[in-house]
Amino acid sequence: MIHKELLTFLTSLEKNNNRPWFENHKPQFLELDSAFKNSINEITDLLNQHDVIEKSKTYRIYRDIRFSKDKTPFKVHRSANWMRAGVERRGSYYMRIKPGNHLIGVGFFGPEKDDLLRVRKELEVDAQELRDIIEEPQFLKTWGTFQGEQLKTAPRNFDKTHPDIDLIRFKSYHFLKSFTDQEIQSPEFFDNINKSFETARPFLDYMTDVLTTDLNGESLI
Repeated sequence: MIHKELLTFLTSLEKNNNRPWFENHKPQFLELDSAFKNSINEITDLLNQHDVIEKSKTYRIYRDIRFSKDKTPFKVHRSANWMRAGVERRGSYYMRIKPGNHLIGVGFFGPEKDDLLRVRKELEVDAQELRDIIEEPQFLKTWGTFQGEQLKTAPRNFDKTHPDIDLIRFKSYHFLKSFTDQEIQSPEFFDNINKSFETARPFLDYMTDVLTTDLNGESLI
């Protein structure tokens, strides 16, 4: 579970997003940050029961404001990412804790240009296997539909009338699932998100197969 104290701190930080306030409350932040990282380790252990995690990453609370018009120095959320191990396990898991707007995610966030083209080419040839996975009732109930950004029309060199252009147009292939403040404070929260992540495994395995083979099905690894 995520403790209420973290939500209270983040809510206060959003109202006082400046360095003097943060420095005055830094001991509290460090204590909460340590607890959050322990939570990430707990979730890593759960993920390793059905997947192989190479590493987890807890994102810093400090914002990079060098090229941003928004000069507030701190993020008002905490987030983490889990990378699957090895080239034979592609994709990642994600969690963000933000008061009133918590979420988890799974998939391929901002894929490399070559990876994106490879996925699109696969879908151009045959998208039915992917549709079978993401339209499976339990998967659909858990994750809904793709949340990635889409092009308004077909990518270059793709037919805009292709029957699967709705999938080919995506620029990112990932899913998001939201949670309430009450849900993330439940003792079952970590188990619940782990079950959601496990439900996404067929999607990750399909995408891995695509990204580690060519259009003829020959292995690239």
